[in-house]
Amino acid sequence: MTASRDTALKVLRGCEWLAREPPALPDALLAHGRLLQLNAGEWAQAEGDDHRGLVVVISGLVHVSCQASGQRTVLIGHCEAGSVLGHATRYSGGPRLVTAVCAEPSVVLAVPERGLEAVAAQWPTLWRALATSAYSYTRRTVRALAELISLPPRQRLAARLLLIATPGESGEQVVRLSQQALGEMIGVSRKTVNAHLAALERRKLLTASYNHIILRDPRGLRRFADS
Repeated sequence: MTASRDTALKVLRGCEWLAREPPALPDALLAHGRLLQLNAGEWAQAEGDDHRGLVVVISGLVHVSCQASGQRTVLIGHCEAGSVLGHATRYSGGPRLVTAVCAEPSVVLAVPERGLEAVAAQWPTLWRALATSAYSYTRRTVRALAELISLPPRQRLAARLLLIATPGESGEQVVRLSQQALGEMIGVSRKTVNAHLAALERRKLLTASYNHIILRDPRGLRRFADS
């Protein structure tokens, strides 16, 4: 997979965490960073890594996991174009919190710490943009935790689908994850996910296949999750 700088710039300009910033800021980040082509299975970053800099997904799909008790690796989410994988550890107070592995061929933009400092020297609001991204990630994590604790499995699945869906090529909301991955994320088996998806499909709320799900009625799915 390849990505031109024009494609990368378009992705950056569409990022929610950069929406309030000067139009030249995405150009500056791209100028001070490198576009890295990664194959499926390659790591974009590792938990505990103290490598300093910013990592942004430009294209592809990246699975995010962390270590749990008993040396288990737990899938906690996924990232698509525009998502921030890593912040400057110098300013966040510690090493990387998660491991990010490409689920398919992907492109990421890596901006080293010295590049961030050069950009911020001209546009200091860069730090505000990164804080916005970090807050958005924290908000989603807290919401997912609350749903994991409070909802029964089927409603939990519906809520998670709504949380992680992104616009598809035709404008519909799409979740690009396997049923196995969804099961890991909400703490149930793949077989259980398959049964719940079939029930939601009978309600005409979604259409499910092995590696992606189309949300046919997001509002109806929200009503079901809240029921």
